[in-house]
Amino acid sequence: MKRLFWLGIGVAAGVVLHRKAGQATPAGLAGNIGDAISELAGALGTFGADIRAGMVERERELTDTVVERTGINPTPRHALRAAEQTMRDSAVPRRSGGARARRADG
Repeated sequence: MKRLFWLGIGVAAGVVLHRKAGQATPAGLAGNIGDAISELAGALGTFGADIRAGMVERERELTDTVVERTGINPTPRHALRAAEQTMRDSAVPRRSGGARARRADG
């Protein structure tokens, strides 16, 4: 009787899986994969936003601690350095073999 029961379960599972496999078309699979990738991208974006928010909060806490203990506010200098770095990054790039190549020849 047990063997007959498990045979019936196996046959039923085989029928269900066969029908599901017959319904799986390449377009359907591609749609499922696309949806999964979109969901993953959204989750990663949310995770990144949470990380950035945590970083900003922690930086604010550290700045407050520095100001409290020393009376020096490090934020303006940090902001100035960031602005200078942004200006350097957006500057027109130099030609390759610039000053170093000339010094080596001279």
